[in-house]
Amino acid sequence: MATSLGSNTYNRQNWEDADFPILCQTCLGENPYIRMTKEKYGKECKICARPFTVFRWCPGTRMRFKKTEVCQTCSKMKNVCQTCLLDLEYGLPIQVRDTGLAIKDDIPRSDVNKEYYTQNMERELANSEGTRPGGQVGKATSSSDMLLKLARTTPYYKRNRPHICSFWVKGECRRGEECPYRHEKPTDPDDPLADQNIKDRYYGINDPVADKLLKRASAMPRLDPPDDKSISTLYIGGLGESVTDGDLKGFFYQFGEIRTITIVQRQQCAFIQFATRQAAEMAAEKSFNKLIVNGQRLTVKWGRSQAARGKEGEGVSEMGTRLDPVPGLPGALPPPPPLDEEAPANYFNLDPSAPPAIMNLTLPPPPGLNPPPPGFVPPMFHPMGPMVPPMPPPPMSMRPPGQIHYPSQDPQRMGAHAAHGARQGD
Repeated sequence: MATSLGSNTYNRQNWEDADFPILCQTCLGENPYIRMTKEKYGKECKICARPFTVFRWCPGTRMRFKKTEVCQTCSKMKNVCQTCLLDLEYGLPIQVRDTGLAIKDDIPRSDVNKEYYTQNMERELANSEGTRPGGQVGKATSSSDMLLKLARTTPYYKRNRPHICSFWVKGECRRGEECPYRHEKPTDPDDPLADQNIKDRYYGINDPVADKLLKRASAMPRLDPPDDKSISTLYIGGLGESVTDGDLKGFFYQFGEIRTITIVQRQQCAFIQFATRQAAEMAAEKSFNKLIVNGQRLTVKWGRSQAARGKEGEGVSEMGTRLDPVPGLPGALPPPPPLDEEAPANYFNLDPSAPPAIMNLTLPPPPGLNPPPPGFVPPMFHPMGPMVPPMPPPPMSMRPPGQIHYPSQDPQRMGAHAAHGARQGD
């Protein structure tokens, strides 16, 4: 086995000597002018146990000093940073990267096999151009949508902050503001993120950070193809006024032959029908949640068949998604009872078997007027029954004497005697 700094120089020709480390943008820091210290054969690689050149630097103000942890050969085999051991392309743990690219790790774990495998990889990397990573990562041809969604687009410099001051936690730190460590409350010791191992991260096993990201990826929305194989139509929503059928055709033609493109201007959506189901599935996979045309972020969903559209009525939106009921709204009204044409309409819920009651309403006279004469009969109101045509009033010759029908015929009103004498004089 290789030894590091002892008097034994066994296999020293395989010790690594480098001029600059392999680092990610986060570990390098935001300061473009950085000062590094270089120590030749300063430490053993924590993966292959071979001595390598150690670099140490400070990534920024109020940040902790960082150093390389693994050799460049182990870094190139996995395409990771020498310090944080995260993927250089996506900034994700190795376990997440290998899961997204469907890579199976074949690096041996025993000391003898590990040394033999490392020597072969060094020879392979020396013969290559050096632009692509080695091992199974360099053989991966396609990227993964899951990795593109989880990958960081900007550096995360908070990862370079100092560690928490253990003396401050115990209440014994006397440095104050001059303390190079953070004076913050530590996280829960039972948190799985508090227990991380550099070898587990490199080999992609039992990594708590990777487990957290994989759970987040499984909870992300995805577009599953429908069971009906005859559906080859995609629904495109949120078009606006700037997106035309030519813009949609210019983007979707790369996935396969397009049969028709139908734009509904009133609903600002479009339906794209492909000639084959395979082309529609590829278009849905490549454009779901990341389709932007003319600055408009568009919604991509699967279309529905005519049979399914006829069966699903209420509670379904125009895009094919089922809507949840709104709390607080009244439910559907019950259907009205069947009408019987022979039964009379009873609008006031009166008992039809009871005899009709006669209601005599006698209103008091207004103040200043005499009460009505003794022969005056108030009008009678009957309950609503079958509609009967009203009786016409009797002629004047058949009316009983003394019966008053109108206020003008009241003999006690003012001027009634004068009017009666004038009529007799005529």
